Amino acid sequence: MAGQRLMVFSAVNRTVIFGAIWLVLTEGNPGGLAFGALTVPAAVWLSLSLLPPSRRLGMLRLIAILPKFLLGSLMGGVDVAWRSFKPRMPIAPDWIVVPVALPDTARVALGAELSLMPGTLVAGAQDGKLLVHVLDRHADHSGIATNEREIARMIGLPEEAP
Repeated sequence: MAGQRLMVFSAVNRTVIFGAIWLVLTEGNPGGLAFGALTVPAAVWLSLSLLPPSRRLGMLRLIAILPKFLLGSLMGGVDVAWRSFKPRMPIAPDWIVVPVALPDTARVALGAELSLMPGTLVAGAQDGKLLVHVLDRHADHSGIATNEREIARMIGLPEEAP
């Protein structure tokens, strides 16, 4: 029963998200509504088939981390721009391996989030670890663990899990 409710909840959420994406892509053009009425359910069915829901996503928790993500992305962009205009700024590119205790789908979300932040690029995952390219190996990368904990809270994992 709980699994069925989770499936319905996920289907409704994905329908709303894919519908909103469709409206943005078609710029709300009424001519695209008929095709969208076919495409959105197909996309929902495909997404549920390829990535079945495993946990209920805490939307309030997701909204709560959004401002921090946007600010971090902005600050990272300023940092990269500053380094490009000041050639003497420290750049020591390197690869770091980060062990992650999140389930597969959440690990992918963490990798995507880190890749959107300037200065880090996740190039792969294997055996529960992320391979991350960083602009400065001497910089503090403890923010990665913080992001992991936030994603764990967002999907309802116990605090001590990651």
